[in-house]
Amino acid sequence: MFKKQVMLECVSALLILLFLYASVSKFLDFKTFYREMNNQPLPNSWTPFLVWIIPCSEILLCVALIFERTRLLGLYGSLALMGLFTIYATLILLNVFHRVPCSCGGVIKRLTWPQHLVLNLFYVILSVVGVLVQRSKSFNSISFTKNSFV
Repeated sequence: MFKKQVMLECVSALLILLFLYASVSKFLDFKTFYREMNNQPLPNSWTPFLVWIIPCSEILLCVALIFERTRLLGLYGSLALMGLFTIYATLILLNVFHRVPCSCGGVIKRLTWPQHLVLNLFYVILSVVGVLVQRSKSFNSISFTKNSFV
């Protein structure tokens, strides 16, 4: 049980570091982030929504990952968000879009698209591991509780 808790704390910490760094760097250079979102191969009418929903979602995921009660939700949310970013990076590498701007913040902006894909896949795998460990931990505690009342 202790090993699972340590693993969950490490997975959560790595996800929190990524999302907090990414969201803060977007807010710190919001004008550039907005301009780069307008340059994405998405309708520009989505930009006013996306520039708020993406970094705010990253912050909400950080909060969910901090607390034991909401950690599983945070892990599922992390998996979904990193899954979407991974699909996007894959589509870029497959030359689906005619332009490939990066609207990432900070140091992550300097990665090549293959490096983005590797980073994203790492965090997808990390999220899957976190979900599996959290679910098995929750299942074990439920089983223990049921058996202790028999």
